[in-house]
Amino acid sequence: MEFAELIKTPRADNVVLHRPFHPAVEGTLCLTGHHLIFSSRRRDNAEELWLLHSNIDSIEKRFVGSLGTIVIKCKDLRIIQLDIPGMEECLNIASSIEALSTLDSVTLMYPFFYRPMFEVLEDGWSSFLLEQEFEHLSSVTNEWRLSCVNKDFSVCPSYPPVVIVPKSIDDEALRKVALFRYGGRFPVLSYYHKKNGMAMLRSSQPLTGTNGRRCKEDEKLINATLRSGRRGFVIDTRPLNVAQQARAKGGGFEQEVHYPQWRRIHKYIERFHILQESFIKLVEACNDQSHNMDRWLSKLEASNWLTHIKELLTAACLAAQCIDREGASVLVHGSEGTDSTLQVTSLAQIILDPRCRTIRGFEALVVREWLQAGHPFQQRCAQSAYSNSKQKWEAPVFLLFLECVWQIHRQFPCSFEFNEHFLILLFEHAYASQFGTFLGNNESERAKLKLPQKTMSLWSWVNRPEELSRFQNPIYEANSLVIWPSVAPQSLQLWEGIFLRWNRPSRFLEEAEEERINIIKYNKELQAKVNVLRRQLAEMEADGEVQEGEEP
Repeated sequence: MEFAELIKTPRADNVVLHRPFHPAVEGTLCLTGHHLIFSSRRRDNAEELWLLHSNIDSIEKRFVGSLGTIVIKCKDLRIIQLDIPGMEECLNIASSIEALSTLDSVTLMYPFFYRPMFEVLEDGWSSFLLEQEFEHLSSVTNEWRLSCVNKDFSVCPSYPPVVIVPKSIDDEALRKVALFRYGGRFPVLSYYHKKNGMAMLRSSQPLTGTNGRRCKEDEKLINATLRSGRRGFVIDTRPLNVAQQARAKGGGFEQEVHYPQWRRIHKYIERFHILQESFIKLVEACNDQSHNMDRWLSKLEASNWLTHIKELLTAACLAAQCIDREGASVLVHGSEGTDSTLQVTSLAQIILDPRCRTIRGFEALVVREWLQAGHPFQQRCAQSAYSNSKQKWEAPVFLLFLECVWQIHRQFPCSFEFNEHFLILLFEHAYASQFGTFLGNNESERAKLKLPQKTMSLWSWVNRPEELSRFQNPIYEANSLVIWPSVAPQSLQLWEGIFLRWNRPSRFLEEAEEERINIIKYNKELQAKVNVLRRQLAEMEADGEVQEGEEP
């Protein structure tokens, strides 16, 4: 298909762009296969807006006489308005944008056409291979092995080709366990706690059904992670009644009679449409400019967004507590094991592992626990908070995880190497990007699309020194301790950087942040001078003592 067929009017002049807290700008609007481009006419202060069609969530049309107005609502939550003279031109542009922003074929998306203008110093597609993670693990324990049982994706279509499993479990046993777990997602290692040798596994629900079906290989697999005489914990992210109802559909949970060394805890975490509706309500509340305090607070409460944050952080803290304080291994799963399961396992690692609080460590976590682990980004991020289309599989699962990281970051501002801008960047690229990193729903789909060969990785761009500096936290001090966030309602705040950034003037905030960075930089320079002077003073004192000793 040619993009030109979808573009009825490629260019319009005398278009006026309106954005909150910016003066209206007149200029030229151009449509390409992947971008909406607006160029201002002002010679003194030329301005350009490049907007990916894939970032457009919905558009609305209005007409007053012959003047048409298009309101574009984006997946990154911004709203822009374009005034276009001429009804026909306006209709043509609107229908073109609608067609270009809802392309069905993944291979027609911008990452397949994007050519980087920067020097590629590192291939991001091979930066965080599981083999490298296993090498790191092998330096502290020999109880695990790499399994290639899924090398052709036939055992589990949503798992990567390589997984880490207990050394005592062979591939034939893994195949049997895969048949006993929903979607073939057998228990695999998510995290190994070096401090006490405890492990966190993740999987999908067992297919016990109403007959109480069992699988001895499954029991052997998860028991292989237990120390002699110790118990483990299964954290099920469904409420008990939902887990019981799943048995009627062939699913279920680990029954104590077959897993006597494991204690099951249900920690309910919302998913799918309830989460999406919560997201929509929150964004609607943030865009309400009525400035009525009662209205704002009631809308914020009705969205339930902060309740979802609290529930998720509580479950992650529980998993971390079982591992670090109880000295027990943990298995986490819900139904499919591709959403709330990954939220819990990745947040628990943020709490437990200082490596995950560095930039590269966090990137590795996103790759390992989200991309390789089979979170369906293509489905979950197909729509954001403004879409008028009927919901299918959309849900802000990854955004909720990022917000929980931000909440912990806010409570421990010196313990993270990255700043808030890094988290916002990941949110934006998960929904619309020139990079292929978040395309597809799992590694199998990415392999079929040949993404590593045909698209550029986000990490290739982010990890260049000139880009990295933008995402570094100026007050970072490496902290090797476990960090325990407060989940009290008073400790949780609205993430203004995501939900209010388009609804308030940002100039003063940017100036304040710049000044803060300058103060920290100046403080470090002064500290360096103090250290030099201390060394010189120590040397002078030492010389003085030597001279005193030489005197007769």
